[in-house]
Parts: sequence; C-alpha cells; structure tokens
Amino acid sequence: MNWTNPFLDADGDKLREECGVFGAINATDATALTALGLHALQHRGQEAAGITSYDGVEFFSRRGLGHVAENFSSPEVIAELPGTMAAGHVRYSTTGGAGLRNVQPLYADLASGGFAVAHNGNISNAQALRSDLVRRGAIFQSTSDTEVIIHLVATSRYPTMIDRLVDALRLVEGAYSLIVMTPEGMIACRDPLGIRPLVMGRMGDAVVFASETVAFDVVGAEFTREVEPGELIRVDFSGEVQSLHPFGRHNPRPCIFEHVYFSRPDSMFAGHTVYEARKAIGQQLAIENPVDADLVVPVPDSGVPAAIGYAQQSGVPFELGIIRSHYVGRTFIQPSDGARNSGVKRKHNANRGLVQGKRIVLIDDSIVRGTTSLKIVEMMRDAGASEVHFRVASPPTAHSCFYGVDTPERSKLLAARMDIEAMREFIKADSLAFVSIDGLYRAVGAARRDNAKPQFCDACFTGDYPTSLTDLAASKGEAAQLSFPDHKAA
Repeated sequence: MNWTNPFLDADGDKLREECGVFGAINATDATALTALGLHALQHRGQEAAGITSYDGVEFFSRRGLGHVAENFSSPEVIAELPGTMAAGHVRYSTTGGAGLRNVQPLYADLASGGFAVAHNGNISNAQALRSDLVRRGAIFQSTSDTEVIIHLVATSRYPTMIDRLVDALRLVEGAYSLIVMTPEGMIACRDPLGIRPLVMGRMGDAVVFASETVAFDVVGAEFTREVEPGELIRVDFSGEVQSLHPFGRHNPRPCIFEHVYFSRPDSMFAGHTVYEARKAIGQQLAIENPVDADLVVPVPDSGVPAAIGYAQQSGVPFELGIIRSHYVGRTFIQPSDGARNSGVKRKHNANRGLVQGKRIVLIDDSIVRGTTSLKIVEMMRDAGASEVHFRVASPPTAHSCFYGVDTPERSKLLAARMDIEAMREFIKADSLAFVSIDGLYRAVGAARRDNAKPQFCDACFTGDYPTSLTDLAASKGEAAQLSFPDHKAA
C-alpha cells in the first residue's frame, strides 16, 4: 500500500491491516451500499476513506481523512456519487504517506477511458517499477505503490483492458487484492498466492466484492465464494460474470494473521469462522502452555475469543479483569508529556476488585514491541494480582511483513531481539508462552505446518517469505529471491 515504513497505534505496539476494499456493480444504490460495506470494514483502516462511482458516462470520486461515517453519512454526499457501480477503500496512513493524495480509490483517465483502482496489499517491487516508469517519463501524483499499477496498465500495448491489466500484474510481485472499475464494468482480482483476502457476493442483480464476509452481512448480501488466488473476475453491466486464471495455479498462501487478529470475529476466512478459529487457538494455547491460575483474563478486545478457548480447555474461569474504554479516539489530546505514559490506561483499566489477590493468566493476540504488554502486566500488579502469567495466541512475531501489514522494522520487534525468557523479563510477567506454529496451524484446520509447502503466509513468525522482495533486496544490495518465475514478465 505504501512506499514508506508504516506506523502503529499510539503505543506503537499493535499490528494493523492497512486496507479494506468494497465494490458493487449493477446496484441501484451502489454508493450507499459501498459506504455501508466500508463501515463494516472500518477496523481494517481508520485514517481515511474514499469512494468512486460510475453512472455510465462519468466517474465521480470523494475521498477524505477520517472514518467512513465522517465522510459518507449524509444523503447529500451520497447523491454526489451517482451510478450503479461504485468501489470504496479504507486505509491507515503511513509515515510520510498521510494526506489526500494517497487516499484511494485512485483514478486516472487513460486512453481507453476512466480507470479506478482500490488496492489492499503491498507491492514488494514497487520502487523498482516506479524508478523504471519515471525514467520512461511517467509522472506520479502520489507516493502509493498502487499508482504503479495504473501506469503499468496505461503503458501496456495490449488492446483490451483485461489484457492490459493482466500484463501489468505480471510485472508485479507481492500481495494484492484489487477492485478495478472501467467503463466496461468491474474487475476483482487477487494475487497468485491469495495473501490478502477478497470475497464475492450477490444482492439481487448486484454483484459485490469485499475484503471480508462481514461486509455482506451488514449490507444484506449473500456470500457466494472467495475470489480464488490468482483469479480475475470480470462483471459487466449486463450482469455477465467471467472468471479468468491468467497466472496459472500456485500453492495458495493466505495470511494466517487474518485468523489471529485482522479479520472481524464474525467474518469467514479460508473456510473457517474467524471466531471459532480464535477460540481454537486459545484451546491449543492451553494444551501447550498450561499454568496454575485463578482467572483467565483477555486483553480486550482482540484477546477475548482466544481467552474463552483457553478457559474452556483449562477449566480456569474466564473473567473480564480488564475493562476497555471504547471512547478513546485517535485525535485524543495529550495534556502533558507525562500523560503520554498513561495511554494504555486511557484504553484499558484493571477491574481491581476482581483481580486483587488472584493468579492471572493474561491472553493477547500478539506481542510486537512489548511496550503495551509491559504496561498491562504492571497494571495487573498495581491492581493487586498475586501472579501474572502472559499467554500469546500466536507465535513470536520476529519478522517484518512486506505484504500490507504495518509491522515495525525488524530491529524493533521484541521477538527479533530477545529469546522468550528475556521477553518475559522485559514485560515483567511471572511466565510467558506462545502458541507453537504447528499449534496455530492445527487450530485453523491443518494437521501441522507443511514446511515444504506451507499452507499460509506466516512470514512474520517464520521469516519464510512466499514471494520475491526486490525492493528490500535492492536496499541491502542483495539478489532478490524469485519464488515463481512465471509470475514475472517475459
């Protein structure tokens, strides 16, 4: 999604998916439908939102910083985006990447007509492609890697739009789920490994696409199926749906962190209910890492399903020992430098009467930098907990993600710098344990991780990146690994 290293939340200690996309074609209220769908995907990007529509003659766009409701809640705004086709996007901003010029969908007038694209993911050779395009005279209007796709489509010599898009994507490596709008209709596509999610549904005569199935639940659409890895689905204004697989077949590697954290619990991903998968991860965590304790306490909200699973498996009672405030906005004004250290307490507060004198098992989805985990443990001790044991519903996050998730550079990841005992000492817990990589795979339906052909992208845990990382290799003066040559241009 971006050229520069992304930032995290106010505490710098939470992984975030950078984007969510939604599209609708042959819908009488396409823009209103898209706005509602984006609202269901707000958790995937809370810094900016945009919608582009097409009325059969013209494209109309509106983009703004802030939440979907801040930009697309009034009938007057919806009326400014007429047409039966619309696509929308929510995103997180990045260091040096904030501002309207990077808010999607991106739009351009090409020789063949208007072209709008909403992109979830990250192109790992974007800087190399951009440099080549600039040398050939291209002028970029944003710092988003998504704009590279537009230039590649614009300069392709193939006669049809679908062939020009395929030609462009053959040059691209990394992760992408795209919703593209042209005067001919809508195209939805997913990278050959299916790293980033994309699903298809129907609502009467309308065909809809989204990053998660929960968007269909909210708008009243029926989930049809996932867009397959490497598939392009073209829908025209007559309602014809065409499926293409121009990149051949590859062993899919969807992002396993969708199960752990990114997707909403009420979504389906890779054939499983996310909520049930997270409970199963908690159960596996309890099997692998039991502890004598009085209470299982989730770090809300992301730790709740795993904590339920842990409690059910272990027999230790589940309790809300931490209460989360839902009214802490991203624009909260810090009154003083000293108050910055109270960021966790603004979001979470110990349920003192419950935890005092108790042995607590804290359950969280991940540990990134470790700073929030440290503050949560200290909060429990300040509230009188006699023991604080930390259990994590994912393996140690020891590697950066280059596929559309905002992880810090590796040197700032706690698990990249320390072993588990050192991490335990850093967060000041009585014990610390993570679910194993095989345990995580078992929880999401696999017998174990197939090390020869991994079933998911788990590079943030294992360092096993499924695609070439050309830009990263170039920055280090190394040769890029080529994972599947037929995904490169001839």
